[in-house]
Amino acid sequence: MPRTLIVAATAAEIAPVEAALRARRDIDVLVTGVGMVATAARCSRRLAQGSYDFALNLGLCGSFDASLTPGVVVHIVSDRLSELGAEDGDAFVAIEALPLPSDHVVDNPSPPANVALGWLPKASAVTVNTVHGNAAAIAALVARCRPQVESMEGAAFMYACRLAGVPYAQVRAVSNVVERRNRAAWKVSEAIDALAAAARAILQLA
Repeated sequence: MPRTLIVAATAAEIAPVEAALRARRDIDVLVTGVGMVATAARCSRRLAQGSYDFALNLGLCGSFDASLTPGVVVHIVSDRLSELGAEDGDAFVAIEALPLPSDHVVDNPSPPANVALGWLPKASAVTVNTVHGNAAAIAALVARCRPQVESMEGAAFMYACRLAGVPYAQVRAVSNVVERRNRAAWKVSEAIDALAAAARAILQLA
């Protein structure tokens, strides 16, 4: 029987569908905890322990792209570890400008063939340890990386799946615009509901 691994940073992000997912014999659910280190370590361990035909990362994200408003669900096809680099006074030197080997961009050129996944808009992302909330830092990041969304786990999930040779997809719902921290404007519950609907459709057609 084909097996699917569902990965989320927190149980809250998959709350509307978690019980149904855990009830299915062909699905395993992994809640990693927040951040790229926890995600990379726990995903790698689980992928080494089991045999999976598909891994699906479900989560929320912040949007830099005015067309990706809160509640929109996107399929991340390229993710970048944007903080890798060095400081030189007030300047940031990106890893690609340093005399070091780097593998900080993870692309997914051949995601699983899935009709519902294909319905989602494709997006590029950055994965960060510190979510952005400073106007100057946001402007600098957008100028350097051109991301559409950001999360704290996405690239780590993609990297672990790529190393394990498991077909994967990273799907996220926009919960907020990336700006100075403004929780009053966040649409977390709406984003979680939209994410759940997308997850149901993807898994029905997997």
